[in-house]
Amino acid sequence: MELHVENLCCSYENQSVLSNLNLKAHHQQFVGIIGPNGSGKSTLLKAVYRALKPKSGEIRLDETPLRVMSYKESAQKMAAVGQENELPFDFRVEEIVQMGRYPAKRFFDNDTVEDYQLVAEALEQLGITHLAQRNFQHLSGGEKQRVLIARALAQNTDLLLLDEPTNHLDIHYQLEIFELLSRLPLTVVSAIHDLNIAAMYCDYLYVMESGEILTSGNPGDVLTKETLQQVFQVHAEIKIHPLLQRPTITYLPKNGRSPGQI
Repeated sequence: MELHVENLCCSYENQSVLSNLNLKAHHQQFVGIIGPNGSGKSTLLKAVYRALKPKSGEIRLDETPLRVMSYKESAQKMAAVGQENELPFDFRVEEIVQMGRYPAKRFFDNDTVEDYQLVAEALEQLGITHLAQRNFQHLSGGEKQRVLIARALAQNTDLLLLDEPTNHLDIHYQLEIFELLSRLPLTVVSAIHDLNIAAMYCDYLYVMESGEILTSGNPGDVLTKETLQQVFQVHAEIKIHPLLQRPTITYLPKNGRSPGQI
């Protein structure tokens, strides 16, 4: 599955948020979207997964414009996980993950062996099989987030969209989930807050600022001291890790001293 976003413009109450934005994600590529708060990352993803109607521009899945697809058709091709992990209803974890199978079914279809297998695999992949019978509302924020990612995986699509998917997770689960996502035979597009995680797992990065794409490329080309200073207003030292052969970022205090120095 390939994603093509061309000349996308979005606005809220006549206030422009995205302006002539272009983005591509190739088949089974892991694409990261980085940028400061308010740069438009979430708005871009909402437009792609149809939670927000664009003002203009085109979004295509492979060669098919999104605007000609029904919502059910697009849900059979892409799954999404937003930032919010609260749901306005109360079900068991297993039932929440089973909801990922709805786009593949007609209204009165019963669950099949394949449905049960995909749900079980998703629970196992996210390490939450032991939570299957738990009440969703009684889970921690991190557990809820893993349930919602499992629901997206159970949807069994070729494109996965995630908006800062590990915000509620400790470092162990952050790394575990990105390790899983990087191994899946899917096209993945994710807004990512942690730049070192983006550097470690993404094939390609887009840097957003003020609703536009400032630059894009592989992590080694994009994550430079100059870009971090311009976009995030931080000082940093960037080196290529000898084992990973990926950039690693060390943030520096503005005054050049360690925090303990006087």
